[in-house]
Amino acid sequence: MEAAGLVARADSVNNVFGRQPGGSAPWLLVGSHTDTVLAGGRLDGAFGVMAALEACRALSDAGHPAAPKVEVVSFHDEEGAAGGGGLSGSRALLRDPHVDELGGYLEIHIEQGPVLESEGRELGVVEGIVGIRRLNVRMEGEANHAGTTPYAARRDAGAAAAKLAWQVRDILHGVDPTMVGNAGVIGFEPGSPNVVPGGATLVVEVRSLSEQSVERACEAVHAAAKAAADDFRCRAMVEPGLVIEPVHMDPRFIETLVSVCERNGRPWRMMSSGAGHDAGALAARLPAGMLFVPSRGGISHSPLEHTDDRLLVQGAQALLNAIVEMTDPLVFDPTRN
Repeated sequence: MEAAGLVARADSVNNVFGRQPGGSAPWLLVGSHTDTVLAGGRLDGAFGVMAALEACRALSDAGHPAAPKVEVVSFHDEEGAAGGGGLSGSRALLRDPHVDELGGYLEIHIEQGPVLESEGRELGVVEGIVGIRRLNVRMEGEANHAGTTPYAARRDAGAAAAKLAWQVRDILHGVDPTMVGNAGVIGFEPGSPNVVPGGATLVVEVRSLSEQSVERACEAVHAAAKAAADDFRCRAMVEPGLVIEPVHMDPRFIETLVSVCERNGRPWRMMSSGAGHDAGALAARLPAGMLFVPSRGGISHSPLEHTDDRLLVQGAQALLNAIVEMTDPLVFDPTRN
């Protein structure tokens, strides 16, 4: 940031900020994060920071009046790989008095999914970030000898848990065909190949931009867990786990980003984000907006993560155009409620 002529600083949690000398609040904060997951890729987060820095550099080189109105940020520990639980840098900013000096937050990011590429789209305007609910399910049956106990006599907690895991997709699509979910953690007790599981646990996760769909899906998982337990003469217990509420981006930011994409002339679409981002945390206090560029093969959190340079540059240009509009008081006032 200093090499780009910015005054740079790190705060108490290692968020790094940079801005042109001589500016004054409110600033439009633009950036993302530079940390990644273990064995991750080079673009997740880092592209958003570099694009913001390059946009700021371009404005400065051109002597554009927007230059002193922009602050670039690299957030600390968005992924949670450092043990902070994720989004720790952006959440810390919400508790920092500096947040009151900001007029909004803008972030560009790789999609981390296959939608844009599969549809031939080159930009995505994010309307919101999905809510997440995790349900901790426990099935209780009876451990017994797997060789001598007929199926009719078993109380197989493992089979009940496996049935519920298999049903998750149909359960969610029965509520909302756009929803996604997962059963990525499952365990059997005592965990022996010759013992009918007397206990089983699994975690069911549901994601949607619609709070109503999330609630209905959780109710449906509860009902399906009980039905699966009944089928195998077991007992089901469902306890709430992680709760992250859906977040909607600011309507004025969305309008500006849509206008930028329309003028760009390249194919784009409105979409929600199925992954969490710093923009989701900051939207609790600030007007926020997000742009996506495609991810080749939909791959992310992997060394194979890739987006063609042409699409990265095009995304950075769209970000620059949005910054210009969002800092022009004749077009957009980020302090207006």
